[in-house]
Amino acid sequence: MNEILFFGENEKPILIKNETETITKPIQFKFENENENENEKQIKQISSGRFSTIFLFKNGKAIEYLRDSNQNPFKIQIENIQKVTVGCFNVAILTKEGNVFAKGYDINPENRNEFINISSLIEDKNDRIIEDIVSGVGSIYLLTSNQNAYGIGDNHYGQLGFWTMEKTEKPILMMKNVSKIFSGNSSNHVFLLNSNQELFGCGNNEYGQLGLGESIKEETKIQKLTQIQNIPKGKIIDIQCGYFHSIMLIENENQNPKRKFYSCGNYQFNGLGKDENTYEFTEIKSSLFENDDIILDFSVGDPHSLILTSNSKLIGFGRNFYGELGTGDTNDQSIPIQIELPKLRFNEDISNYHIYCGENKSFLYYSPFSFSNIEEDLIKLFKRKEFCDISFKTQDGEIIEAHKLILKYRLNQNENQIEKLQEIISKKSIKESNQIFEMIYSNRIINPILYCEIKEIINLNEKIEETMKRIYLNENEKDFIIERKEKQYKFPKLILIMRSELYRGMFLSVTEDKSNKVTDYSELSNKSFEIFEYWIYSNQIKNEIQITQEIINELETGIDYFQLNQTNPNLFDLLINKFNNQN
Repeated sequence: MNEILFFGENEKPILIKNETETITKPIQFKFENENENENEKQIKQISSGRFSTIFLFKNGKAIEYLRDSNQNPFKIQIENIQKVTVGCFNVAILTKEGNVFAKGYDINPENRNEFINISSLIEDKNDRIIEDIVSGVGSIYLLTSNQNAYGIGDNHYGQLGFWTMEKTEKPILMMKNVSKIFSGNSSNHVFLLNSNQELFGCGNNEYGQLGLGESIKEETKIQKLTQIQNIPKGKIIDIQCGYFHSIMLIENENQNPKRKFYSCGNYQFNGLGKDENTYEFTEIKSSLFENDDIILDFSVGDPHSLILTSNSKLIGFGRNFYGELGTGDTNDQSIPIQIELPKLRFNEDISNYHIYCGENKSFLYYSPFSFSNIEEDLIKLFKRKEFCDISFKTQDGEIIEAHKLILKYRLNQNENQIEKLQEIISKKSIKESNQIFEMIYSNRIINPILYCEIKEIINLNEKIEETMKRIYLNENEKDFIIERKEKQYKFPKLILIMRSELYRGMFLSVTEDKSNKVTDYSELSNKSFEIFEYWIYSNQIKNEIQITQEIINELETGIDYFQLNQTNPNLFDLLINKFNNQN
């Protein structure tokens, strides 16, 4: 069941019929076709710009409301959608297979309403699987599986990091070794964060929104990626950008509260959370941010911002001309204020709510975490004693047994981190300890306070596949034999469980023999088995391997045998994608 609250401009597009153009207090949003199958699924994400609003459902389908259209909503004819992002003049859709389809004047001038596959236009064919997408006003940014950042679309302000062009209709490499991209639906500037927590930015700096300092505030166009200096100490959790300003969320274990907001830009447009211009990132101070209150979610629109905390507080500031702050009036708020929340249907778990600020509009919506097949199996494994090989003692003297291999997936591959976890568990009750392990196994934020305490030792930045690759090199972790053509290959049972329905059923069955079974797959060629082996650990296909139709035919049979169809991304989809890109 969906719960979505809406407030703000109800005109471009009209989202709620028979309501005024300006809605100043949160009201319930209901889909006209509520009974249709895709709308019986829960909301995964909302994204909205000046001309378009998209609702993405957890079944991978999406609908779009368009400005000045009497036929809303439209079903988007793209399947298996992972993420949507809407800018002022563009829309981009990321599929679970790693493809990006986009539309907009700066993307496809000949037909701005037609989706085209922009990821297929990347010149390096080995860099066409996309992990994340972000929209600016007229530009789209892509983060590839190789951690390279690309930009496409409008470059008037240099927001793609180049001097010589006004726009580009093909993705252009901006920077390598990128871990995150930050921009906004009304932003003509962008930030790129590398793996060393070094921050770079480019684009419109007319109002100091890049945080480069007062000495260069008169430079309105920063057309080359420039490192941002004097960033507050701590870990950058998120940056969101409006047209006139930027807001950064920093986490530092040595400060109270641990998470603080910093902003830069022009205060006259009420988006900074303070009454003065700031050309470097400076703290937004408010008594509303309490020491024991955890920031769960925040979002920035054009010049307004909303923050949701673990104490069920909705905090907002900025322009309120259309009622986008939900205060019941249209008065701007230059400093943070608490907004009265209506009674929420699922208020027992506020961490399952999310906020999104579009251009002149806002959404508060319920979107609980849902387990993938892999995460469901990890929870099952948590209770399976035959795989346990490490023990933790709680404050009550109770013993919790765990699986070191799974901890290696979730922790930073460091014995000190496991020791730190043991120290934390020793001070917790058995109930709290079980919640902590369930969070680690499922990667789910079940208890925000406990999660905040242990998240530093959880491996959030490094992909699980990278850990698997290292385990691939460690023979001590391998406990199951696959035999082919008189040669034996060892795999960890837990990795096979995570990748294959066949082995999932074999090892998780209560009645199944748990001995090291030897399986013969001699029918697979060396090349096909090499692809299978690498994918089992990395969820990817080696760049240097050439895919032929014979390999596809052979592995198609193997995929059915291993029951790999439920994986994400699907091995067969990756094979077809690589084969098409090679040709």
